[in-house]
Amino acid sequence: MRYLIFAALAALSGVCNANTGVAFVHGTGKQTNATADYWTSTFVNNVRGGLPNSANYVVINCDFTKYMWDSAAAGCLAGQLDTFINNRGITRLIVITHSNGGNVMRWILSNPTWDSRYPNIISKTVRVNALAPSSAGTPLANAVINGNVFEGALGWLLGFQNDAVRMQQTSWMASYNSSWLYGTSGRPALPRPFRSVVGTDVESAIWDPDSYCGGYAENVGLETTQNWLNSCSDGFLECSSQSAAGSVWFQDKARMRGREPLSHNQSRRACFGLDTILRSDMGA
Repeated sequence: MRYLIFAALAALSGVCNANTGVAFVHGTGKQTNATADYWTSTFVNNVRGGLPNSANYVVINCDFTKYMWDSAAAGCLAGQLDTFINNRGITRLIVITHSNGGNVMRWILSNPTWDSRYPNIISKTVRVNALAPSSAGTPLANAVINGNVFEGALGWLLGFQNDAVRMQQTSWMASYNSSWLYGTSGRPALPRPFRSVVGTDVESAIWDPDSYCGGYAENVGLETTQNWLNSCSDGFLECSSQSAAGSVWFQDKARMRGREPLSHNQSRRACFGLDTILRSDMGA
């Protein structure tokens, strides 16, 4: 019993003495100011406020229109994470990803010998909180690549026929998951926890104030595309894709204020208490 108490105290001391940082990793698209254009400063500032030192954060800006392993995608992400870790002396890194950003981060975790910077990043990472990750791709990417009606409808969300969209076709992600990526069924476990937050529905009723969080027009668009997905989806990704890698941390309605769902756009915004949950996780 005494040994267990000492061990617990030692573990607690290690966490307290650690230098924790958080990284925000955007989804598909080429970002140069992801704080303003992807996450919003409200979301970023609310979440990083849970750190012992709120200055220990980095917002990633990379070209995620490329394949996940590309130097402009995983290479850029690795460079910015490695610089952040080294410059700030980070010993515990929490990574928050959204959508395709989860795939790029999972590439790093799954392929430690690909790049000399990967081992340092993996060793410092304590967990990835993956918001609506596209771990098994989406039928909407299939549709965009085929050039049908979704191409116009989803230009604002995915972009058009770029490499990242091509990569997120369901059959392509199945191939990557079976050969290059860890964390899905039947594959080796990822070296660090990869916890998904799953969005299960979209609401866009004009009379409902909750429909305006994250952008009303965007939620209307996502409710439209949801018609081509199964009944459990966030308007862009089916729940099965969001849940395909690592473990499910929680589904939206289980923890969101008022049991609200999170559309794909709302899962990168300060909607229904999501930012508060992530803020509380910074100290864990």
